[in-house]
Amino acid sequence: MLRFTTAGESHGPALIAILEGMPAGVPLLAADVDTQLARRQQGYGRGRRMQIETDRIEFQSGVRAGETLGSPLAMLIHNRDWKNWVEIMDPAPRDSDATTPRKRVVTRVRPGHADLTGVLKYDRDDARDILERASARETTARVAAGAVCRRFLAELGVRIGSHVSHLGGIDAMPPAQWPDDINAVSDASAVRMLDPDAEARVIAHIDEIKKAGNTLGGICEVVVTGLPVGLGSHVSWDRKLDGRLGQAMLSIQAVKGVEIGLGFETARLKGSEVHDEIEPAPGRTSTGHVRRRTNRAGGLEGGMTTGEPLVIRVAMKPIATLMKPLATVDTATGDVASAAAERSDVTAVPAMGVIAEAMAAFVCAQAVLEKFGGDSLGEVQRNLSAYLARLDERVERPAQA
Repeated sequence: MLRFTTAGESHGPALIAILEGMPAGVPLLAADVDTQLARRQQGYGRGRRMQIETDRIEFQSGVRAGETLGSPLAMLIHNRDWKNWVEIMDPAPRDSDATTPRKRVVTRVRPGHADLTGVLKYDRDDARDILERASARETTARVAAGAVCRRFLAELGVRIGSHVSHLGGIDAMPPAQWPDDINAVSDASAVRMLDPDAEARVIAHIDEIKKAGNTLGGICEVVVTGLPVGLGSHVSWDRKLDGRLGQAMLSIQAVKGVEIGLGFETARLKGSEVHDEIEPAPGRTSTGHVRRRTNRAGGLEGGMTTGEPLVIRVAMKPIATLMKPLATVDTATGDVASAAAERSDVTAVPAMGVIAEAMAAFVCAQAVLEKFGGDSLGEVQRNLSAYLARLDERVERPAQA
């Protein structure tokens, strides 16, 4: 069972990702992970924290001589800002803690953040005990785990890309010709859009919103190609791949909605406008030698992959920290107050696309290993080849008869 967990606070010494269940023999270098960490830090509208941190991975276990060992991978990412927060975040108790609160106490809880719910649930006096872990800085470790999964999937011919389709009320027009490598084009954009005209308007809008002390949300689209038909299952609710992808995406900080394919638009259309007609397509082994004339289902039917591109759209709300704070209560006094203003971004939608890619990589890698098993990369590849050969046999049988 492929699984991962993360640990660490936003201003603690480091972030940690532990990934267990990755087969042995997957080629893996620190640069494979660092490339994805650098992509997560990009995007117009990011805050000053991205200028402080230069995220780099340190493998603590699970990799030797450039290959995974089949044992758990432990990955460490140092927080460079830790040196400025040692006094505030020091794990050891201090004699003065009982009488003098530590610096940067947060009691003016932010609407839309985990602050208030967390201090009530965990019975804390300082919302920093909540917000440090609730921070989207945690996604650095997720991207590290996802980068390993992405490297594994690449050995099976699977590619993952994303782009921003909407930001702050401005839609990006789909390109007339979709690029073969989506990320090569979207990463060259300051807001990861494939529409240069929309990009220019979004950048100007971000500048306006920053001056107003406000924040913006948006939508990214993740596209996964190369997955074979039959990942996931229809037999139980918790094995359906669309449900698992939805849970993974909704776990990303500030994400409030997920669509597969046409998503909510299907509720407004007739069946003939929603369902993908199927036609023979000899030679397309990974789809079972058929083709969907359209891909409105987004590559999933009945909780299983169809072999067509997997298309996921993820909606992110505006960040909860506003430089012109909203009204709230001070949990120390019960009085009306203005919310605390932690250092933050105007928008993190471009970065959210990279995080969504990482979560998609994990879920897809998990589904691949459930279907094809194997303790080594070579074993997984052989099992996949046997499955694809069987799909070829199903097509050949009628002709032989």
